[in-house]
Amino acid sequence: MERRLLPIKLDSYKPLREVVSETLRDAISSGVLQPGERLMEIQLAEELGVSRTPVREAIRKLELEGFVVMVPRRGTYVADLSLKDINEVFEIRTALDVLAAGLAAERITDEELELLERLLVHIGEYIDNGDMEKIVEADSQFHDILYKASRNDRLVGIINNLREQFTRFRTISIAYPGRLKDTWEEHRRQVEAIAQRNVDVAMQLAREHMENAEQTLLLDMNERRGYTTAKDK
Repeated sequence: MERRLLPIKLDSYKPLREVVSETLRDAISSGVLQPGERLMEIQLAEELGVSRTPVREAIRKLELEGFVVMVPRRGTYVADLSLKDINEVFEIRTALDVLAAGLAAERITDEELELLERLLVHIGEYIDNGDMEKIVEADSQFHDILYKASRNDRLVGIINNLREQFTRFRTISIAYPGRLKDTWEEHRRQVEAIAQRNVDVAMQLAREHMENAEQTLLLDMNERRGYTTAKDK
């Protein structure tokens, strides 16, 4: 059996089922486990070095999150991405991110602005080094700071409910050739607008950023899987 997943380190403070869930979710988001691929509990348990029970519990959790589908009498498979899935998630996230950017331009603190600027520097370094794991992590931190700067806890809560679904989309999108540097520039312009307290520009740049991310994801799907985007129809 070809090993693709590394054994889990059992020194985490988290419940084992949560660690397994995170590991499988990351494997799906990064493409190690491909859309449409069948997930075998025994094989996954052997690769991760755990029993079948936490694997089974993790798969059930991932099914609720939309990462896997369970087909009666056929088994469990990595969920495929459909245009409907992408359109629905991006419609919601675009509306939420645009609102968050506008509120952040009004309410952000000097300390938060400094954090954003530092993150831009770090992300640029990670891009130069090709460290995709740190890029994704730093990109998530960047958006989290913007959301916090909105000073709207309910808005942040709604966004967090979509976090896992969007992480999968983000990983695929920013890995597309040329997208990393474009993303960095879009972030830089957005920080500049927020620093100038320009609400309208900050909101427009947030909208453009999300639209570009969606189009990149659709391009990737079209090239790798032969899907047709809305523009091709």
